Amino acid sequence: QVQLVESGGGLVQTGGSLRLSCAASGSISSINVMGWYRQTPGKQRELVASITSGSKANYADSVKGRFTISRDNAKNTVFLQMDSLKPEDTAVYYCNVLQGWGVYWGQGTQVTVSS
Repeated sequence: QVQLVESGGGLVQTGGSLRLSCAASGSISSINVMGWYRQTPGKQRELVASITSGSKANYADSVKGRFTISRDNAKNTVFLQMDSLKPEDTAVYYCNVLQGWGVYWGQGTQVTVSS
């Protein structure tokens, strides 16, 4: 099993920045993809950004140019730098890790952007 602990959510004004972190621990062998998803009430969870072990990043169109994903493979940690935040970025953000056939989720961290 892999455990994920997220941090960095909070309340910020429009145009502000936040940095999310997610540290993986437990039975870690070779993590393939690390990423962030978000969800708002009544909507499906959506991919925000993901990054492979080779640091190839993928972003949702809605966050391109504003969010940056990165990872520290030595510390099994993934980061999401969120700049120029908008009210529509308000959601619960979930860390996600793919390792072999396993899919693991964090507990979620709330991000609220006030207008």
